[in-house]
Amino acid sequence: MSNRTLTQRIIGRLTAWYLEFITGFLWWGVGRMPSHHCRRFYYRLFGMKIGSGSVLHMMGRIYDPRHIEIGEDTIIGERFTLDGRKQLPNSNGGLKIGNHVDIASEVMIWTSQHDVHSEDFHAIEEKVVINDYVFIGPRSIILPGVTIGKGAIIAAGSIVTKDVSEKEIVGGTPAKPIGKRKVEKLNYKLGRARLFQ
Repeated sequence: MSNRTLTQRIIGRLTAWYLEFITGFLWWGVGRMPSHHCRRFYYRLFGMKIGSGSVLHMMGRIYDPRHIEIGEDTIIGERFTLDGRKQLPNSNGGLKIGNHVDIASEVMIWTSQHDVHSEDFHAIEEKVVINDYVFIGPRSIILPGVTIGKGAIIAAGSIVTKDVSEKEIVGGTPAKPIGKRKVEKLNYKLGRARLFQ
């Protein structure tokens, strides 16, 4: 084993420990703070980009906030999971959430998963993009590599495995098209989030 390989392994291990510490601190410490402003301060401190007016409710689990970007006037419900992992060599990971996005409680958004077709079951990381004016219903799961088009609706309890078109309504496991939003122009604000949540 060369020194360079050993050095890379040590750096990789230290980075993993650091990110595990950050995940725990943000979940168990910051996630319990009953103040949007305090939570937002710490999330930004650890690298997350959060636009003005956006709110993340309590008890969220965040993986690698350095690669998570959230636009303006976006509300994310309690007990969410946001996965921003972008740690692997040649990773395509990261998470981008647009403006005026409404994400309900207990939604999980993953950018990392195992390659079930590989002999070594190695991890892969693929970016998730959620465009403006999207609504994601409670307890939905968004899997790696998915792009959700502007104004799309994800029904409660859906598992999204493929891209969703603009203004498309999808639902089920796996999520399939069930309709289309009839609104012509999307131009609204979500309003004030609940205090102390």
